[in-house]
Amino acid sequence: MFGAQIRLFRLMGFDVNLDVSWIFIALLISWTLATGYFPAYSPGLTPLAYWSMGIVGAAGLFLSIVLHELAHSVVARRYDIPISGITLFIFGGVAHMEKEPPTPRSELLMAIAGPIASLGLAVFFYVVASALAATEAGATAAAVAGYLALINLIVAIFNMVPAFPLDGGRVYRAWLWGRSGDIVAATQRASKVGQGFGLVLIALGVMNLFSGNLVAGIWWGLIGLFLYSASRGSYAQLQMQQLLQSEPVSRVMTRDPLTVPADISLRRLVDEHIYGSFHETFPVMENGTLVGCIGVADLRAIDRAEWERRSVRDTMHPLSRLNAIAPGATAEEALRLMREGGNSRLMVVSGGRLNGIVALRDIMRLVRLREELGESAGPAPRSSL
Repeated sequence: MFGAQIRLFRLMGFDVNLDVSWIFIALLISWTLATGYFPAYSPGLTPLAYWSMGIVGAAGLFLSIVLHELAHSVVARRYDIPISGITLFIFGGVAHMEKEPPTPRSELLMAIAGPIASLGLAVFFYVVASALAATEAGATAAAVAGYLALINLIVAIFNMVPAFPLDGGRVYRAWLWGRSGDIVAATQRASKVGQGFGLVLIALGVMNLFSGNLVAGIWWGLIGLFLYSASRGSYAQLQMQQLLQSEPVSRVMTRDPLTVPADISLRRLVDEHIYGSFHETFPVMENGTLVGCIGVADLRAIDRAEWERRSVRDTMHPLSRLNAIAPGATAEEALRLMREGGNSRLMVVSGGRLNGIVALRDIMRLVRLREELGESAGPAPRSSL
């Protein structure tokens, strides 16, 4: 979904990132406000004044979206749902959840937190605009505050449309989930509504194109296409997540993997182990004890002349929580740990003993096999609001 991102700052423990696509929308919003909205709302000002108002208005919208997503993130943290960060992109903002909410109640509260924050901002900016309008010197600032009050109200209303994965769609899913106890079935129904709403927006975009409103037509069409794709993708992602939550690491790991001694040189590692097996990662043993792991990628940053002098012990990654996982952990937990540590392979360890290695490609192969065999994860345990 996202391209290159810029880390802006950290707010209340959450990283706030900017997708490069936001630069385009920020320029478009500033231009639209400076050349259309504010000249119609506050006539008689200079172009510099209008552009200043447009830039401040775009910055205010930026802040409003951050606070909207921050509200989601704070509630998610209350229910121990990991949030890896907040990203602003061309269609708004998103708080990146690492897993689904544990109950319908937590889903509901997290979903409505964003629109409530936007409504609160709408009221705040309306009060500010009213206070500034009463003073002659505050006319331009009142216009900007009035715009921010209006746009936050629109954001709150639009997000409450019951089309998954919009906030209203998540509220709808929480209601369905609470009634049936099956999050997969609830997501499927909510996702269909989201896809339908996306098609409606695409149709609205086509109508605008035929009526000669090119910008509105393209914009509505893109939003509809994004929502349609996001609805389908969210359901597919949940299906995979549910499947992986039902699969223990021990089922997909490679048992009794090849190991290497800690005291051999990197040259011997390459000649006797890497070329001999074509494996990419090797657990490292010392006096019969697992002490770490080393991979082909670790050798690329080392000059070949050093391979004779450096040992595996000097180069390996020591055993840690970022490269080891228990055999009873789920494949979904393994994927999360791989993302966190930047590893595509993990050692499977129990009581300090090496049981095997689990690789990202093995987990993906399991997913493909389950899909080809027509198997899916069973329904989630029943919960209630």
